[in-house]
Amino acid sequence: MRVLGISGMHSSVNFKKRVLPGLDDRHYRVVQGLDSAAALVDAGGVVAAAAEERFTGEKATGAFPLQALRYCLERGGIDLSEVDRVAYGFDYRRSELDDLSEYTRRRFDEVYSAEATRSQLHAHWPGIDWAERFVAVPHHHAHAASAYHLSGFDSALVLVADGMGERESMTVFRGENGTLTPLRRVPALHSLGTLYGAVTLYLGFEFAMDEYKVMGLAPYGDRARYRDRLDALARLGDDGTYTVPLLGENRGWLENETHAGAVRALTGLFGPPREPGAPLEQRHMDVAAAVQSVLERTLLHVLRHFAAETGLRRLCTAGGVALNCTANGLVARSGLVEKIFVQPAAGDDGSALGAALYARSLETEQPVVRMGMPYWGPEFDAEAVAKTVENEPGCTARRASGDEVVRETARNLAEGRVVAWFQGAMEFGPRALGHRSILADPRGPHMRDHLNSVVKQREDFRPFAPVVRREDVHRYFEVVEGAEDMYAHMLFVVRVKPEHRDLLPAVTHVDGTARVQTVAREDNPRLWELIGAFGELTGVPVLLNTSFNLRGQPIVRDPGTALATYLRSELDHLVLGDFLVVRDEA
Repeated sequence: MRVLGISGMHSSVNFKKRVLPGLDDRHYRVVQGLDSAAALVDAGGVVAAAAEERFTGEKATGAFPLQALRYCLERGGIDLSEVDRVAYGFDYRRSELDDLSEYTRRRFDEVYSAEATRSQLHAHWPGIDWAERFVAVPHHHAHAASAYHLSGFDSALVLVADGMGERESMTVFRGENGTLTPLRRVPALHSLGTLYGAVTLYLGFEFAMDEYKVMGLAPYGDRARYRDRLDALARLGDDGTYTVPLLGENRGWLENETHAGAVRALTGLFGPPREPGAPLEQRHMDVAAAVQSVLERTLLHVLRHFAAETGLRRLCTAGGVALNCTANGLVARSGLVEKIFVQPAAGDDGSALGAALYARSLETEQPVVRMGMPYWGPEFDAEAVAKTVENEPGCTARRASGDEVVRETARNLAEGRVVAWFQGAMEFGPRALGHRSILADPRGPHMRDHLNSVVKQREDFRPFAPVVRREDVHRYFEVVEGAEDMYAHMLFVVRVKPEHRDLLPAVTHVDGTARVQTVAREDNPRLWELIGAFGELTGVPVLLNTSFNLRGQPIVRDPGTALATYLRSELDHLVLGDFLVVRDEA
């Protein structure tokens, strides 16, 4: 059975701009349906998956994933007529909430309804009976399936937390024998994801885009400073759930569209909000620390209750909150569960994959398998790379053997150069996992500042991740024994061992932690060999790994974008498959 999954709401942002002109630009991201993507699954597993942003260049776009769909069909070697189902990762049904105003009525019809998405499919593939093939999947079921069906855990507690699904913001499931059973739901009015997003707005960042900046800023803050005000953000209940009083400060549907009431309440608690681009004060760092503390405290409360109630000792998580790597690391260290699987595309791009997996599970019995690396995106052969680099003005490209690529790159890295690394099939999800990466020496005391200010052109408080061979991870990092594969997707913050923090300054955050990625030889042989070669030269088999993109740009997809990005950047070297590329001297 072949199932295509899709996510995103094509007109979500444009509808809001058209109907509510004059809002702050940041408020147009307070919408459902960003991060559109497509995925193809069959009886053998995941065939292809990619986010639409990688094709259009518009970061986090919610546009109908036409190019991602076409890619998935091409990789599967099929036409859309050969697909049994197209599964969509939302299942909105009209309710009284949609009749609150003319705006919300129109929004349901033009954005939220299944018909709005079916009309996009019909416009591009008019000859297909979509009434038969289209399946709307409840959003949290899609997220849950994306994690559970790829976890390898036959039975597990499954936690989905995000801004909101259709009407809920957290759902706890029991996953057993391939079936997902909801145990408890928390309504959207009490959303941890939206709370974190409202604080993101308050701190002058982009809603549904920059929450990871708040996570990175939090370790600079004092968690104790606002401890007496945390109950105003979230209150814990006796049944393993919670409430978020702050979001009740939004008065009416219009304030829900801007979170003006929530920001007003935050102003009363913590002082005036930070304007975008304004200097960061210690107060802002302390607010970031406070909301991170609330998120962690609340997640532990939920897991403590439901782990005890169900007796389940394995956990799967998805939804945007599952991308909070600091909270994931705390849960891993808590001892509440033995193993955790976080779906690497845990945001709404991953709901496309989950919708496909869920729809497949309804019609065919499938074993729960452990996924490997999410290298499900476009791949380019040597001929395509050669055409990209031949006669390109401004650079020189030389084809090398695999061993030479590894040795030459290791030497450049050991000598302090920054290398863009483009290999194999593109990763699915927000993390560069060794195929679309920028690599550097983690030992350089000034490397982090250089990458932030000159190469990536981003805020100086942002940390970078280390990548290490799986067999070496315990040497440098405090990870859970026996669960080394848990860290393959760069989704857990762990402690750097104290004796190595001065050795790894470029990847050790201010609080002595790092968002580590482990690499197994069978998952990525060339990266594994490169780390080893760098270790032979330096005595430290660890590299700095960050995504291959510049400020405001999605991670690069193809050789042409990779080369163009390199040539307009301050990157020292580019490796495109087997081609070593260097910028010509001016």
